[in-house]
Amino acid sequence: MEEQEKNTTGAGKKGLLNNWIVRNLLGAVLLLLLLIWGAKILLNVVTDHGKTIAVPDLAGMSVAEATRTARGEGLRVEVIDSIYVRRMEKGAVYAQNPKAGTQVKKGRRILLTTNAIAAKKVGMPNLVGYSMRQAKAEISSRGLTLGKLIYVEDMATNNVLRQLYRNRQIAAGKLIDSGSAIDLVVGLNPTDNRTYVPDVKDMKYLRALDVIHDNSLNIGKLVFDSSVKDYGDTLSAVVYKQVPAASGAPVLIGSEVTLHLSIDPNKVLITNK
Repeated sequence: MEEQEKNTTGAGKKGLLNNWIVRNLLGAVLLLLLLIWGAKILLNVVTDHGKTIAVPDLAGMSVAEATRTARGEGLRVEVIDSIYVRRMEKGAVYAQNPKAGTQVKKGRRILLTTNAIAAKKVGMPNLVGYSMRQAKAEISSRGLTLGKLIYVEDMATNNVLRQLYRNRQIAAGKLIDSGSAIDLVVGLNPTDNRTYVPDVKDMKYLRALDVIHDNSLNIGKLVFDSSVKDYGDTLSAVVYKQVPAASGAPVLIGSEVTLHLSIDPNKVLITNK
């Protein structure tokens, strides 16, 4: 009796599988699963889904060196502008966008600003009324550099009140050498006057300056050890000590941070930060 029931059940299953409607439905479900699986694999291959690369620090490199370094990381470079820095090697990379350390996808284009062969003149932008971060971005886009942040009491913290060149107020439109340092007089509200000291240890020179300024702080002193011989070394120098250190305790906006830098591998950890 049990054997007969087993035979009946087996025959029923075989009969069900022999039904063309059932077979087509099963085939369609299987095909759909295969398509979904294949599409997921293709998407991951094409877009490198979830995979990012840290942008290397190309400052101070020749364009050829920067190209090789970027290519080794699966990235591309394009020179879009140049400024003139007297102490810097001609043709060397001065700035890059995105910044070093930024997480990007493979194949991303890195825009480079190089040191020109001869100085060129640029028009001073009107930064009054900008936020400090907006002004900093505009200064960089014009091929100028941010100097000192001078804070004065005002209702709006980090609102640009005046722009200075060589300790004198400079009008918008005035032509000055590219690479010139622009000091900003910015507001400071007594109720909104605190920031934090970032950790810039193991960062290269320009990257460390950028991060310090982004946190509404000033550079106190730059102390280069004996391993730093020229401006090329300066750009490659890495912070091995900062005063004050990053502690998480709030400090007054506009405070100074002193950086000690070196290219001595016994002192510093050379990274792409």
